[in-house]
Amino acid sequence: VQMVLADGKVLFQGQEVAFVVATARYAADDGINAVEVEYEPLPALIDPFRAMDADAPVLREDLAGKTTGAHGARKHHNHVFEWTVGDKDLTDAAFRRAEVTIEELISYHRTHPSPLETCQCVCSFDKVKGELTIWGTFQAPHVIRTVVSLIAKLPEQKIHVISPDIGGGFGNKVGAYPGYICAAVASIVTGKPVKWVEDRIENLTATSFARDYHMTTEIAATKDGRVTGLRVHVLADHGAFDACADPSKWPAGFFNIVTGSYDFPTAHLTVDGIYTNKAPGGVAYRCSFRVTEAAYCIERAMDILAQKLGMDPAELRLKNFVRPEQFPYHSALGWEYDSGDYHTAMRKAMESVDYAGLRREQAAKREAFRRGETREIMGIGVSFFTEIVGAGPSKNCDILGIAMFDSCEIRLHPTGAGIARMGTKSQGQGHETTWAQIIASEIGIPADDIMVEEGNTDTAPYGLGTYGSRSTPVAGAAIAMAARKIKAKAQMIAAYKLEVHEDDLEWDIDGFRVKGLPEKFMGMKEICWAAYNAPPPGLEPGLEAVSYYDPPNMTYPFGAYICVMDIDVDTGVYEVRRFYALDDCGTRINPMIIEGQVHGGLTEAFAIAMGQEIHYDPTGNVTSGSFMDFFLPTAVETPRWETDFTVTPSPHHPIGAKGVGESPNVGGVPAFSNAVNDAFAFLGSTHIPMPHDHWRNWQAAKRLGVVA
Repeated sequence: VQMVLADGKVLFQGQEVAFVVATARYAADDGINAVEVEYEPLPALIDPFRAMDADAPVLREDLAGKTTGAHGARKHHNHVFEWTVGDKDLTDAAFRRAEVTIEELISYHRTHPSPLETCQCVCSFDKVKGELTIWGTFQAPHVIRTVVSLIAKLPEQKIHVISPDIGGGFGNKVGAYPGYICAAVASIVTGKPVKWVEDRIENLTATSFARDYHMTTEIAATKDGRVTGLRVHVLADHGAFDACADPSKWPAGFFNIVTGSYDFPTAHLTVDGIYTNKAPGGVAYRCSFRVTEAAYCIERAMDILAQKLGMDPAELRLKNFVRPEQFPYHSALGWEYDSGDYHTAMRKAMESVDYAGLRREQAAKREAFRRGETREIMGIGVSFFTEIVGAGPSKNCDILGIAMFDSCEIRLHPTGAGIARMGTKSQGQGHETTWAQIIASEIGIPADDIMVEEGNTDTAPYGLGTYGSRSTPVAGAAIAMAARKIKAKAQMIAAYKLEVHEDDLEWDIDGFRVKGLPEKFMGMKEICWAAYNAPPPGLEPGLEAVSYYDPPNMTYPFGAYICVMDIDVDTGVYEVRRFYALDDCGTRINPMIIEGQVHGGLTEAFAIAMGQEIHYDPTGNVTSGSFMDFFLPTAVETPRWETDFTVTPSPHHPIGAKGVGESPNVGGVPAFSNAVNDAFAFLGSTHIPMPHDHWRNWQAAKRLGVVA
């Protein structure tokens, strides 16, 4: 939870202390300038590693004396929770027996989703009807309706939430912000429509951040490179409030996917959440609940292990992958991976880029550098990730106590066209195309004849929204199941009209044909008309269905990424010469949509790894609160992407799809970072933290003594 307005103490720069309602923006600005706040300077706690020092300032007086929180015991006044997973004793024993171990602090810096359109809303309260209508940029409209009902004490049926076309979300628009609540309250009090729109500086400094995970990572292994144990401790900087958008039972999200694509016999994970004087949040910025942090952690650690063993990083991965025959695979930290063929994907990636040839070229360039013939160094970044998406099964996923199912309602009209409504909300993912295509493939109605509608809580069935790559794994399944209900009823109608038993019919693209009598056929358009004109006796008229899908398991997309980068050691300037991304998202519904998702995710991964950062000075001021200082790549900086795929369907999903929207961000960041670290490795470097901008690259070269 997060305070709507500060009460006696401001905990981070940009925290709301008052709000002004006016009839014009200029008047509102004048009103804000007229507000006088008497501030008393307090010591700022910015460094998460000092948060639990004995002399650390108390940030949350409202929690004074509380020794327990939502997730168990608190160890310090700035401690949020401790979360542990895995077998500590078995893991400790594996490290005692290990022939080789590595340990590294791997920090994933604080960044921000920075969508094109900032967070905003318009609230309008009808005092006569007692109804509140909210238009806003929401990724989960139904959840916003429930939250507003709980806070404003209005009956939920009297709250109407509408999320129109919105300019990006990336996790930033999942939560309920103070601006929404203030606008709703102002409209209820005044009876007038009230609009709130944040500016870019407010968006970057005060709305939900991402990452800020500091991961002390250890791997135990044999001398020939077989991993035997994994031990990770995370210091999770939550900012001033515990306002992470994670499922209730998972205070650190799905970070326990940190074993990645590798067959670790045993592992142990501990996460300590702490408070600091930073903005709260911790959203899943184009990832599924801390999966990006986990992937970066294990992929950097595997490279560090390869360096210590003197092994090629790709060969080390191949040696430790979960094998195809091990699926469904139960990881050491509690997940059941549904399907995978990691070796095939990795080898295809290596062959596609001529990996062996790249390593030979790198060796030659390193020799040339040693001879003083070039000032450029070459890095090859390898990343292989397994993501966990499709939140999720009600047995372990909920938000506010509501199971994370999703929904679809399909209604076919007499003329054979139809409308489909879902509980998801597109922010540019192309749902209108993908959802119509699923329906078309299931019941034969052309996709152009299907209207897809999302984002209106009055018409859409209750759903948990779009984030964490859950749309296709959950809503996509609901769509397929609703379509199959319609198809089953359509078969009854066709059998009646064709005067045969249902079992005598077979499906043929867009209708039913009598087995053995191909000339006897009834198409879906005819069936739709019959459903409203002359349905079989005892069968209700109409042709529509609703499905609420509660998945039995998550889905586990994976991919192999390879980045080739050149860095000038005298300037730190880099060039991404080549980036190859192979994704396996199970059944591929629309290749063009997938291509767009991968391009967008890789561009965000590039931004995060190579410069993007929400940076605080020692007194708690954000120094990167505008696009002058926060790196947002344009077409000029963005590399060219090469995409590829393998197909390993999910065995439990109705159409075998796994989801892909988050994958390129999950796998892309470690690929870029591994390329930079691989470039410097022959000079004696083990780990260089992100972000890898020109200045930091030059600083790394300077520390290693190679700057001219």
